[in-house]
Amino acid sequence: MTTILFDTDPGVDDTFAILLALASPELKVDAILTVCGNVSLDVATRNALRILALVGRDDIAVHAGADRPLLGTALYGLHHGRDGLGGAPLPEPRARQRGQHAVEYLIERLDTACQRGERLTLCALAPMTNIALALRIRPDISSGIERIVAMGGAFRTPGNRTFTSEFNVLADPHAAQIVFSSDIPITLLPLDATHQAIATPERVARLRSIGGPLMDVLGPMLHAWDRNDPDRYGSAGGPMHDPLVTAAVLAPHLFTTQAARVMVETDSTLCRGQTVADWYGKSGEPANVDIVTKVDVEGFFGLFESSLRQLSRVEA
Repeated sequence: MTTILFDTDPGVDDTFAILLALASPELKVDAILTVCGNVSLDVATRNALRILALVGRDDIAVHAGADRPLLGTALYGLHHGRDGLGGAPLPEPRARQRGQHAVEYLIERLDTACQRGERLTLCALAPMTNIALALRIRPDISSGIERIVAMGGAFRTPGNRTFTSEFNVLADPHAAQIVFSSDIPITLLPLDATHQAIATPERVARLRSIGGPLMDVLGPMLHAWDRNDPDRYGSAGGPMHDPLVTAAVLAPHLFTTQAARVMVETDSTLCRGQTVADWYGKSGEPANVDIVTKVDVEGFFGLFESSLRQLSRVEA
């Protein structure tokens, strides 16, 4: 069993990433850490508690973290609605967030893992502020991390918030640079990968046909995720960014990667937050990230459908 920690800013697609993990017996969700990103920290934390309430997993601890990036002011998402969950009728939280700050918890948990000879996997679905802060305070905790699997960046695909930059990295480029510069193994799912996995109307209809109370909530979320931009995505529908992170932990055989040195532009007004990959070793620096370049899309949606069916049976 793989023990994972989510660092997240829920978020419609974050919701499905978390649910995919909770439906998978191969994974143990240790805790959910929240950070400002798609929505403010308070809303992100409340949303994490609502997601857990939806599937009766209030036993999982939620720790609130950074409420702003390392430098500058917070940048929020555009496609998740005012509440971050597309207005979906998720239940009110039944549990409370834990009192310990997410960065403190991350340091303490990884320190314990180091002492026990354990290694945890971090699933980063949001700006990397919490992770960067923890690594700055205690660089030695990196030995407690098996791998960081993150959604972020854009390389050969244009950005989704600016011409060049993907939202998670743009929202805190300095944090992303700190994490990419660490010695931790990283698998990165950029827009180049996530734009391959589009929840088309046909795929959404198949998922909604699962039926039941759970899909009465989740089905409209998937339907509302449609960006209605076939010129950009090749079809109607929306990209399943964050669920691919969980899928990459569960089923790495569904993903093709290429190792490269990744650097982040932190200063340019025009290109702030751009991720630059040294695909061919021009920098002389060793590769530090395994970048996902290809997704087995049908394999992913098969896994995704199976997880929703499993959750629906449990909730029934």
